[in-house]
Amino acid sequence: AGLACAVSAAERGHAVTLFDAASEVGGQLNIARKVPGKEEFDETLRYYRAQLELHGVDVRLNTPVTAADLAPDAYDDVVVATGVTPRTPEIEGIDHPSVVGYLDVLRDGAPVGERVAIVGAGGIGFDVAEYLTDSGDKASQDPATYFRQWGVDMDYQGRGGLAQPDRPAPPRAVHLLQRKTSKVGAGLGKTTGWIHRTELRHRGVTMVAGATYDRIDDAGLHVTVDGSSTVIPVDTVVLCTGQDPRRGLYDDLLAAGREAHLIGGADVAAELDAKRAIRQGTELAAAL
Repeated sequence: AGLACAVSAAERGHAVTLFDAASEVGGQLNIARKVPGKEEFDETLRYYRAQLELHGVDVRLNTPVTAADLAPDAYDDVVVATGVTPRTPEIEGIDHPSVVGYLDVLRDGAPVGERVAIVGAGGIGFDVAEYLTDSGDKASQDPATYFRQWGVDMDYQGRGGLAQPDRPAPPRAVHLLQRKTSKVGAGLGKTTGWIHRTELRHRGVTMVAGATYDRIDDAGLHVTVDGSSTVIPVDTVVLCTGQDPRRGLYDDLLAAGREAHLIGGADVAAELDAKRAIRQGTELAAAL
């Protein structure tokens, strides 16, 4: 959202300064692009980096800012696109050493065991499941590997162009759980959700709906499903339990009597996707 707003505003003649506390622009896209099949976000970020330079945006990385840094005499408008922060659920044993967050895994490369429970089966939960069960053969980028794994005979020697699927063994046994009783993955994209569910089933991922998380201890993740309690013996529990808007700067600006615009995940964290964020940032820039 912040990148879209900065580039669109600069295109329209505004003098734009883009602050980012991180060492590179991109926010959540830098996390998403590490998921197999989402490498196209590399190009999204390449585009925005080029546009920032082309339109003379003053980019200041490794620069967290406070409300005091954004005085009215320095900036006519302030747009807050500070993103989201992962939500930590209230589960007994949540501080157990086996528990990590999705950022620990995707961003920081935290070690993950061979037996994994993913708590939360939204888009991020599916991304983490695909990341942790990927064989590393880059099937999403190599057509020959992709067709071989899905049983597509590109030599047309088999009847109907079909062959026996040839899939590598997944590196981990993964359980994907959610509190909701609806179908796991029901909130995924209508045209792509089915393929994500099918891919994970091929990789042996167990999908569990209607789970109540009782506790986490040395034995694993204790859950209750349909009134029956059980323990899932795992080495690692990965939290993918939603996000909350990061609005600290925005609240400080309002408290100081400074008006500001709020976009992206900092505005609404629920069901956030790149298209919505880019559209919101672009539309705001057009209205400034």
